[in-house]
Amino acid sequence: MATQAPAPVGTALRALVRCVVATAVLLARRRVHLPARYVGRRLRFADGTSAVVYRETVVDRGETVEPCVLVVSFRLRGIRGRGHAAFRRESLFNTPLFVGFAGFVSKLWLAHDDHGDYRGLYEWDGPGAAVAYVRALWRVLALVSVPGSIRYTVVPGLRRADLLDDPQAIAGPAAPGWSRLVAMT
Repeated sequence: MATQAPAPVGTALRALVRCVVATAVLLARRRVHLPARYVGRRLRFADGTSAVVYRETVVDRGETVEPCVLVVSFRLRGIRGRGHAAFRRESLFNTPLFVGFAGFVSKLWLAHDDHGDYRGLYEWDGPGAAVAYVRALWRVLALVSVPGSIRYTVVPGLRRADLLDDPQAIAGPAAPGWSRLVAMT
């Protein structure tokens, strides 16, 4: 995988503004949904950690041409105890920062694991679009995250549904353990 780094500030800011505008249109057209199909399910990862899905977000869109799974991880700075519950409630307001990005299909929001790391498990249309999104988002996450804790993995050719049906679909040494799903309960 290429070196992971944030997008230049100007590039990230322009991308985030475009995303917020696109999100407003999607919301006005009622194309953003919060199904509960996976809420409450526990995802287990190859590094021995696990996390519970606390929200799901999907957008009505056309057919996905170049599916990929994106897994993002970060650790919030200064959040402990009840702060985690407050973050999970507040995080709904972060939705405009991602659903309007080109290629967004869906996201599972995972609560913090035993190390305090949060994950987002996304389906995206196009690996390049997924990387562009996470590099722009990085600038926002860096404001609230422990330095050095932001990381991501993009797996081309895989749909989220296929991964959840076969949790070991991300395999091999190229996929780091923190991002490699091994079970869903």
